[in-house]
Amino acid sequence: MVRLFSKVTISRKKRNNLPSTFDYVSILKPATEERPWGTFTVLDEGQNYKVKKFVVLPKHRLSLQYHNKRSENWTIVAGKALVTRDNEVFEVEAGQTVYIPLKAIHRIENIGLEPVIVIEVQYGSYVGEDDIVRLEDDYNRNT
Repeated sequence: MVRLFSKVTISRKKRNNLPSTFDYVSILKPATEERPWGTFTVLDEGQNYKVKKFVVLPKHRLSLQYHNKRSENWTIVAGKALVTRDNEVFEVEAGQTVYIPLKAIHRIENIGLEPVIVIEVQYGSYVGEDDIVRLEDDYNRNT
């Protein structure tokens, strides 16, 4: 089971030695998952959609893959990357967006010196992590 949020507890200081009604405040913070290529964090999820932030480290790339049940929209917010989408290969940088249609073969590769940061919006009948069909993978994960 994937843990979407981790719990952080912050103590409130009492002012003027008066008892505080709330001694502790709990905050939900999104949990970040590590991958060989970088990290991803699920920012929001609902019926038929998921919003993620993912970070691709320099000289790393995601697997060449496709999804059977979802499309994706990527907004590049930092860095420079090479994107493969079906038969196209093109460069993107901060401020640009990429649409990945359902079943399109795709990959993103960091070609710069700084991390590539992407906000990804997934939409489809299913947005689970197991809707990934890997065709090639630099890290020898199951295809």
